[in-house]
Amino acid sequence: MPWLVMGALLALALLSAALTWAARGYALRRQLMDHPGERRSHSVATPRGGGIAIVISLLVTAAVAMWAWPQAMPSLLVAAAGLLLVAGIGWWDDHRPLPAMRRLLVHFIAAGLLAGLVKIHGGSWLLALLVLFFTASLINIWNFMDGINGIASSQAIVVALGFAPVLPWPWSLLAIALGLACVGFLPFNFPRARIFLGDVGSGALGYAVAAVVAVASLRTDINWILLLVPLSPFLVDAGFTLLARIISGQRWMEPHTQHVYQRAVQAGASHAQVTGMYFVLGLFSITVFNVSSNLQPRWEAVVAIAWFITLSMLWLLLRNGMRLRQGTP
Repeated sequence: MPWLVMGALLALALLSAALTWAARGYALRRQLMDHPGERRSHSVATPRGGGIAIVISLLVTAAVAMWAWPQAMPSLLVAAAGLLLVAGIGWWDDHRPLPAMRRLLVHFIAAGLLAGLVKIHGGSWLLALLVLFFTASLINIWNFMDGINGIASSQAIVVALGFAPVLPWPWSLLAIALGLACVGFLPFNFPRARIFLGDVGSGALGYAVAAVVAVASLRTDINWILLLVPLSPFLVDAGFTLLARIISGQRWMEPHTQHVYQRAVQAGASHAQVTGMYFVLGLFSITVFNVSSNLQPRWEAVVAIAWFITLSMLWLLLRNGMRLRQGTP
């Protein structure tokens, strides 16, 4: 990698860190605080909205990429517009809470922009529909899973580590930029949280992760089911928890503390321990992904399905074990 690119990437991480520091000062002045409560996993009031640093860092990276590769400008502008929509509605919600359906509508508009890009660049209608569904889902999954110190940004770093080696140049820079933007933010959020991502950051991370997966679906021959494996710790925990809440008749859009990672904290594990456990599980996931990425498509699908079944069984064991220990439904 040229030294100029390496220097630019280091500058990206430093920019993210500097912007996170500035965002914390802004949140303290404006009293944008998340306060402890029975539906939260933290015990002290903490500033929110630090994810704006990641958003700005990614937008600056997109601007530099447009300068370096003018032919990519139209696509980057559309993708950046989607990121701005998701981050903008999240920033608004951080300042003044909005109805869930209004946020969801904006999420689907942003997801539609990404799905449109996939179709324009040669993807099938089926692939475009999958991108639409998974982008809207990931925006909300990253929001749901952003409940303890470091977990959302560290899992985005895991995704970046998984996709960077399999994406061809210069597309791999998308994953690298995502990872480094999170690296700049992470020290302010882990192991002790001095600021939270906020909705502006968690939703934007979900969108950025979806964009990396969408690019991989176009620029590699990897089976789309296997492409979901690096995201599997979040997909399994969020997906099965949501399904359990729907089946039990609960209002699934309301905040709660029923994810396995939240139950683990309630059971006595520290934020650092649980985030570390998910990080290690993420590393296993991307190892499975990278080792299997050169198999024939049908075997890639078999490996991916087997991995998701394994994680699902682990989720059930952990959830049932902690429910019995805590005496909760």
